[in-house]
Amino acid sequence: MLLSLFRREFARGVCSIRTLSSNPEMKDLSDYLDSLKNFEKSGLPRGAGTDSDEGFDLGRMRRLMERFGNPHTNFKAVHIAGTKGKGSTAAFISNILRTEGYSVGCYTSPHILTIRERILLGRSGHPVSGKLLNDLFHRIKPKLEQAMKEENGCISHFEVFTAMAFVLFADENVDIAVIEAGLGGARDATNIISSSGLAAAVITTVGEEHLAALGGSLETIAMAKAGIIKQGCPLVLGGPFVPHIERIIRDKAATMESPVVSAYDTGNRCTLKSFSIVNGRPYQICDIVIQVVKDLKMSCKLHDVKLKMLGDHQLQNAATATCVALCLRNLGWSISDESIRSGLEHTHLLGRSQFLTSEEAGVLGLTGATVLLDGGGHVETVLLTEAAIAGGVTRTTSASLLRDSWIKASDELGIGIFHDGMAEYNELIDQPVGSESNLGDGMTILATESSLKSSLRTANKILTRRGEEKGVIVFTGSLHIAASVLASLSG
Repeated sequence: MLLSLFRREFARGVCSIRTLSSNPEMKDLSDYLDSLKNFEKSGLPRGAGTDSDEGFDLGRMRRLMERFGNPHTNFKAVHIAGTKGKGSTAAFISNILRTEGYSVGCYTSPHILTIRERILLGRSGHPVSGKLLNDLFHRIKPKLEQAMKEENGCISHFEVFTAMAFVLFADENVDIAVIEAGLGGARDATNIISSSGLAAAVITTVGEEHLAALGGSLETIAMAKAGIIKQGCPLVLGGPFVPHIERIIRDKAATMESPVVSAYDTGNRCTLKSFSIVNGRPYQICDIVIQVVKDLKMSCKLHDVKLKMLGDHQLQNAATATCVALCLRNLGWSISDESIRSGLEHTHLLGRSQFLTSEEAGVLGLTGATVLLDGGGHVETVLLTEAAIAGGVTRTTSASLLRDSWIKASDELGIGIFHDGMAEYNELIDQPVGSESNLGDGMTILATESSLKSSLRTANKILTRRGEEKGVIVFTGSLHIAASVLASLSG
């Protein structure tokens, strides 16, 4: 049995920043950030990520950085844009570089449990400490307040935190920074990196997300993401891409005289061979073979790589990161094949294809179930619930509306569902284990709950009815639901 808990929202956002308040060391910073405009919570304005009059004012970010001495000019950067896979690819690249011995700054979003996860520093790869963040805030606060006054209060939460990340990277004298764009690319606050500071640009995928904010079409989204390409700097493509979308990106690269490397080139081969489990944690065994002869010449053959990040999409992200590492090596960075392998194998992220241990499942009241965060697949039961986005609900779609949409789509596709709007639903779900009635009678069970806690109770009730048969519970939909589950584990 595969039972899935979904929670969707209108747009990708970032997990709740309320976790800041749980760390007293960051109270001052928390209060300040909470006072700023947070588009992750309120939603993005139409056209905000486009390179147009409607787009975010990148000049504002440049002026802010000038106040701090342009710290982003003190280190080289790998800049990553894309609809999906940015965070995982950034983690793979960062770990490869750390394994080689480099001091690495990594800036990503969203976070799962604490905003500190967005900034990783040095050779350890640990999240920045709350004390370091708060000390930095107090050091730059006078300049922040002056900038806020001169910008008429328009500097956003994301702009401030991005600036703090760049200042920290300069303070820590990192060898290189791996930076994930927040929205699109062209007008994102991270896109102040110049061609002299860019080691490589990366575009993982292009999909229909944030349509309104990025111009309303797949083509405008591609153009926005291509905005991170800089004159003469190599571009690594993840993919796969729709052909005409890839052409848009390659045309932009050509105008910038940027060599292009694609992880999907015909000379490359990525094969998922098998799965295994060590110490209760699964991993997939893969071959990653890169052979590039166009634009840049580079090759790497990695057999039997043991990835903790699961799924075909993560294998593709690993291949993309490998291409980035090879690009850097081509530019003179010392990166061995063994460092690439080790970096890939030691990468894992909370909430991405993450299996919980049996003990963790027990904490959730799901003893005996296999629990997967951020997965997908054919499901027998779907529970729709709600979770906060950045501490608010303005961007959350109600579970009842999702249920109505699911029912309509199922009817149109001829898929039989058994949902909690039916009179017989409660009668059957409350029947004792071993009763003759079959819950759903082979149809997909669909239910709505207002909270994760009530969803877990319903999930356990459905699993219990199946007696000795094992079940798999998948929490998916976005990182917000994964964050809610992991927060439940910590009490």
